[in-house]
Amino acid sequence: MRRIAKPVKSKKQVSAKDVAALAGVSRAAVSRAFTPGASVSPRTKAKVEAAAETLGYHVNHLARGLLTSNSGIVALIAAEINTPYRSDLLAALSARLQAAGKVGMLINTDRSDESVAFAVRKAIAYRTDAAIVLSGMPDVSLTETCLRNGMRLVLINRDEERPGALRIRLDDGEAGAQAFACLIAAGCRRLAFASSSAGTPSLVDRGKGFREAAARAGMTIQEVDSGVTSYRTGLDLGTELLARPERPDGIFCVTDLIACGVADAARSRFKLRIPEDLSLIGFDDIEQAGWESYGLTTFRQPVSEIADAAVAYLAENATDLPHTVTLTSRMVWRGSVRS
Repeated sequence: MRRIAKPVKSKKQVSAKDVAALAGVSRAAVSRAFTPGASVSPRTKAKVEAAAETLGYHVNHLARGLLTSNSGIVALIAAEINTPYRSDLLAALSARLQAAGKVGMLINTDRSDESVAFAVRKAIAYRTDAAIVLSGMPDVSLTETCLRNGMRLVLINRDEERPGALRIRLDDGEAGAQAFACLIAAGCRRLAFASSSAGTPSLVDRGKGFREAAARAGMTIQEVDSGVTSYRTGLDLGTELLARPERPDGIFCVTDLIACGVADAARSRFKLRIPEDLSLIGFDDIEQAGWESYGLTTFRQPVSEIADAAVAYLAENATDLPHTVTLTSRMVWRGSVRS
């Protein structure tokens, strides 16, 4: 006859009380031993740590956060997390947060403000200390709710300012103007701007800077935009542009992913040479931009500086005044623009 195994009861979680009993100290001494900067003698701390090691005890930071109103959790609210630039930025932010003794909680959203608002409400429900918003924009009333709950906000590459929030932005308009000047200096006379239909403030500003520089020079540029910010979009936009009778000889692409797609369309579908027949500039300086097959001239996003500014702000004293940090994207010269 087959015997039915009895269910195994899960072991009780080791508590600070258990550690105190084994170490022969008070429960308060255990708490002090695991609190940075707390007053505890080296001998007591050593006894507590030895008992904790023996029992396999770990501090419940979430429970401690509920008592102190400081959970140590920071929500990272982002869309398109699979794109190279976004994943690099999330990696940098999570590493900085971890080094600062905080925990990053990723909430994946789409680009809509509604999706971001839902994510922020989730963050509030989990008693997070702060939220770093990389896409979309929570409305003013929701921002005020965050502040009333003692939650701080960092908004990356957003146009709008919010009281009590840090806004980190790039000089995207200046980069667009610089891209135009570089293509003109390379001898290009039929210029184009290729973008997705995402319509984020950073993408819009890059196009605006490029367009206004062309207007000042008395030139007309070709513009195309459609789809998501992806390699496939670049392939389609490049095919559309290069099939025109007035084929452009210089293209500024709003991101490197789009530029890589345009480059492959030029070489594979139209047998054009880069940079001899077509000069190309991207933006982001993702890993693929440096691959030998692309050698893309581009603008490098200051990922480390963005992460440093965000985490430093979370460690500062709160302020009700809007605060903006503007960073510069440095141009990286490779072989996709005629010299």
